[in-house]
Amino acid sequence: MLNADQTAQWQREGFVVLPGFKPAEQVAAACRRAAEIISAFQPAADTGTFSTRDRSRVADAALLASAEAVHCFFEEDAFDAQGRLAVPKERSINKIGHALHDLDPFFDGFSHGPALAALAQALGLRQPQVWQSQLIFKQPHIGGEVGWHQDGSFFLTTPQTVTTFWFALEDATLDNGCLWVQPGGQTSPLREQYVCDRTPGQAPRLRMQALDSTPWPSARTAMPLPVPAGSLVVFGGLLPHYSGPNHSPRSRLAYTLHATCASAAYSPLNWLQRSAALPVRGFD
Repeated sequence: MLNADQTAQWQREGFVVLPGFKPAEQVAAACRRAAEIISAFQPAADTGTFSTRDRSRVADAALLASAEAVHCFFEEDAFDAQGRLAVPKERSINKIGHALHDLDPFFDGFSHGPALAALAQALGLRQPQVWQSQLIFKQPHIGGEVGWHQDGSFFLTTPQTVTTFWFALEDATLDNGCLWVQPGGQTSPLREQYVCDRTPGQAPRLRMQALDSTPWPSARTAMPLPVPAGSLVVFGGLLPHYSGPNHSPRSRLAYTLHATCASAAYSPLNWLQRSAALPVRGFD
């Protein structure tokens, strides 16, 4: 699945871009399915608002329940001062997660198959386990910033094996919030761990725990990754990355999968856990 240059880039820089990994008809179908999920979504009082600037706002039952469900989360700027939606529902959603790849028939097919299984093998995931799937929206004008982070913070394994598969379902540009990465940053330490404290008899508590004081990359060392729809960006769990806000009139929809290797120990402190009712599985 990877040629010699791509393999070298993966080892040297911690990421690789694979243009045209998904054909146009599959990408269009994924966008239609995302619209269908939002159309059927009926907001309730416990619907979450997703923010990476204030992580306490996602530390609620809605996030934890989404580990084995398909849940819509609002943009934090989607509401006015009175708590009413300031934009139409279809433009108010920040993301949909986190078990699309297991529970939604379309995204089940999109997330599995021989091509992804072969790619995982080429990346070193000998026994891949796909824990999470997300449709990530950058809504026009209100799409929020996602600050510097490492995905290993949310899927800690020993040794570290989490790998992110980031599919562009719409063109990702400098104007609408494409990914930025730090080439070579996969050699840096894990700076934070997102911990779920599960004390018997109490509601689970989510918190971000500092691990290392290494500063986040500067603008001088950051590299943008504008990519056309259909591209797949793959990167390791220690690679620092972020995406800016979308102030443009064009949306930026992406779909992500997070996989670890079954031979590594998956931390019991990770927020996302699976029960026997919905066991984690691979790309096959």
